[in-house]
Amino acid sequence: MPDLQASWAFLENSDPVSSAADIEAAIGRLAAEIQQQFRDRYPLVLVVMGGAVVFAGQLLPRLRLPLDLDYIHASRYGAATKAGGIDWRVEPPRTVRGRAVLVLDDILDGGHTMCAIRDRLLELGADSFHCAVLVEKMLQERKPIVADFVGLRIPDRFVFGCGMDAKGFWRNLPEIRAMREN
Repeated sequence: MPDLQASWAFLENSDPVSSAADIEAAIGRLAAEIQQQFRDRYPLVLVVMGGAVVFAGQLLPRLRLPLDLDYIHASRYGAATKAGGIDWRVEPPRTVRGRAVLVLDDILDGGHTMCAIRDRLLELGADSFHCAVLVEKMLQERKPIVADFVGLRIPDRFVFGCGMDAKGFWRNLPEIRAMREN
């Protein structure tokens, strides 16, 4: 059973980073950029579970282009707040062969998960790989991958809301919040 007090403590010990209005504007801009990129293609869109569900649910209705939709489930966090090894819960479908693939994810943090996803999709024969992320965390170190489409750039803090969770809590927040530094 989840600890209800702990969930409220996470919320109370956080600061707003991006408002719901900021997120909505960023998603509108991303939709226009993605439509422009894929206007002459029929992409396969893969949603990374579970964090990208909120982002995908807001972005997909704004895309005025034909597409196929599926999902993958790859994670490096689980219920922790620090990255671990990659965990493929649902691998990419074999139907990626010969397709332009657009992967939607909630956050580009260190980039290792998205890099592993890209490598696997290309190994399976994807014609091209593109990724769109709701937020990119601005880190000092160089990332192994660059997102094609970025909604918002955020500071290097532990964030949650709008699909991202804090130990399983608060994916459902309409805004993005960051844990306070101790």
